[in-house]
Amino acid sequence: MKKSLTLLALAAATPAAAASKNPFSADFYSLSNTDFIVAVSFLLFIGVLFYFKVPSILGGLLDKRAAGIQSELDEARALHDEAKQVLASYDRKLAEVQEQAERIVAQATASAKEAAEQADLDIAASFERRMQAAEEQIASAEQRAIKQVRDEAASIAIAAASEVISKEMSAARAGTLIDDAIKTVQSKLH
Repeated sequence: MKKSLTLLALAAATPAAAASKNPFSADFYSLSNTDFIVAVSFLLFIGVLFYFKVPSILGGLLDKRAAGIQSELDEARALHDEAKQVLASYDRKLAEVQEQAERIVAQATASAKEAAEQADLDIAASFERRMQAAEEQIASAEQRAIKQVRDEAASIAIAAASEVISKEMSAARAGTLIDDAIKTVQSKLH
């Protein structure tokens, strides 16, 4: 019953029914009326479509297509979520690398500062050693100069004394001085 009402409604809504003047007259239902033939053909076409279940096939195809689109959307969401996770992972790794780079730069700066301070200490110690060595060389040279002056003064004094002694000394007195000198040397040696 429901199908026949649907078919009647479809027949009434066809272009042929709209174009004819009176669809309820007997002339309308004759085979010579092209409007009637078109209406019957249209109804038969709709009937064949329903008989072969074309609407359900089309609905199934549309459902399959919708399911395919839904699965593609789900897959796209999953890929999007995975991409977000990968991006977050790379962001974390980038932050870690930046932090590590900052630590390396800080360590390098501290090492360079320590090396500079150590170099300053080494230079100061080297300068101090060189100054001390120079002072020791100066003191040694001074002592050598004093010794040379003393030796030269002693040589001059000995030469002068020997000249004075040779002029003023007698043989007896020289023998006494030599004997005293020998005794002094012997006492110091024993």
